[in-house]
Amino acid sequence: VLLASATQVNLVFDAYPTVGTAFGAEPFDRVQMNDLGSATENVVMGTPLDASWTAPPGMPSEGRVLTASVPGTASGFAARDAEIYLPPAYFANPRPLLPVLVMLAGQPGSPADWFAGGKLATTMNEFAAKHDGLAPIVVVADGTGSQIANPLCTDSKLGNVATYLAKDVPAWVKSNLQVNPDPKAWAIGGLSYGGTCSLQMATNYPDVYPTFLDISGQEAPTLGDHQRTIDDGFGGDEAAFKKVNPLDLMASNKYPDTAGVFVIGSDDDAYKPGAQKVYQAAKNAGMDVQYVEVPGGHSFAVWSAGLEKELPWLAQRLGLIGP
Repeated sequence: VLLASATQVNLVFDAYPTVGTAFGAEPFDRVQMNDLGSATENVVMGTPLDASWTAPPGMPSEGRVLTASVPGTASGFAARDAEIYLPPAYFANPRPLLPVLVMLAGQPGSPADWFAGGKLATTMNEFAAKHDGLAPIVVVADGTGSQIANPLCTDSKLGNVATYLAKDVPAWVKSNLQVNPDPKAWAIGGLSYGGTCSLQMATNYPDVYPTFLDISGQEAPTLGDHQRTIDDGFGGDEAAFKKVNPLDLMASNKYPDTAGVFVIGSDDDAYKPGAQKVYQAAKNAGMDVQYVEVPGGHSFAVWSAGLEKELPWLAQRLGLIGP
């Protein structure tokens, strides 16, 4: 019964594309923090970066994945470990100063989901293979705190997730990895809850994340119904909700320096109307946005395809590759 139930869930969400991933097999190599060594003195910079970059001999053919604790120093948020993809070029000397893509899982979910059903490492490795080892560094951060928690991606009694993602994660990355620190080289994205969260961060912290990828996100942060969301997440204060809700922010502010893509499954009847609504609101707010449908419903088949499809756009937007 348990096996049949798990199989049915997997058929709906496509979370484990192979038997190996279902049993924990990983189609990528791992590295530890102490294996990374210190920052290289010689770095390669440029916009686009690929115009200044030549892959050196001996560079790995594929990237590596790192598990790391990213503490909630400023937020106090108790996050689970992040999963970090480092492309082949990160292990070169001289090292290119690569852009950063912060990614978020759904709810329920965990950072590891992007590497199983999301096939993130495979997608990034394939992109890097076509661009002399270049790809964004991807930090899959924890945006919920546990498998089933829903802290609404804001600062509240449910957890200071917004401060964690806007301050703690960027500060840790810049202190522990050698990356391009320019906000123009930073983006945030995610699936479902993570997609909603990415738009929340882009509208509440546009100076930190001026680029976003909202894959199958909801119309607004929610705990299931509006009144429960207001009561449990905002202490019954509707004004506090509107102060951080993307639709309300986009109705009263302009975001001329922000760009993003809304990706939705063509068969995702529950989420598609909301995606179309927030896309139009973003467009009206002056954002450079696109609305894209890919075949499928609310599943990893859509989420993995969405990342793969929009990665070239992200790479151009973040200054990694030229048009």
